Amino acid sequence: MQKFIATKFIAIALMGIVTGLSIGAEETPGLPKPTKEHEWLKQFEGKWETISKVTPGPGMDPVECEGKIESKMLGGFWVVSDFQSDMAGEPMHAIQTIGYDAEKKHYIGTWVDSMTNHLWKYEGSVDKTGKILTLQADGPSFTKPGEKSPYRDIYEFVNKDEVKFSSQIQGEDGKWITFTTGITKRVK
Repeated sequence: MQKFIATKFIAIALMGIVTGLSIGAEETPGLPKPTKEHEWLKQFEGKWETISKVTPGPGMDPVECEGKIESKMLGGFWVVSDFQSDMAGEPMHAIQTIGYDAEKKHYIGTWVDSMTNHLWKYEGSVDKTGKILTLQADGPSFTKPGEKSPYRDIYEFVNKDEVKFSSQIQGEDGKWITFTTGITKRVK
């Protein structure tokens, strides 16, 4: 009789656990699904070669740089890009992430590289044409050590295999100053 009561108690306890789990599962929202904005990021996937001109500072001559980028989607939500470049004889390695925050309704991302100790945090949007992504971030000032300045990176899809890009800093007068321009072409 005691075996029967113990077995019945265990069965009831197990039913309670299973019922609790199934109720909890029904109440738990499902995982998010990629949106059309996440789909837009798939354009970056692939292997690319870049040629750019970088102006290292005010009054300095531009330096031509060549590089390679490999970009992959992560879970349909993020494009993760691995940059390898030569900046005036110095090798540069960078990792960039770009995603979309569906709650805030803007693109977000990060950039880290082997030449600085700053973690860049992006926010931005795609223009009405659907071809230009502009990402903004605050970063170290070129002219005032210890202070931050607004920056923006602009990516324009000329076609599926070619992207123009530029980097700008906002001057004290509020005007944007372009210090990097370039073109990226898909290799595969």
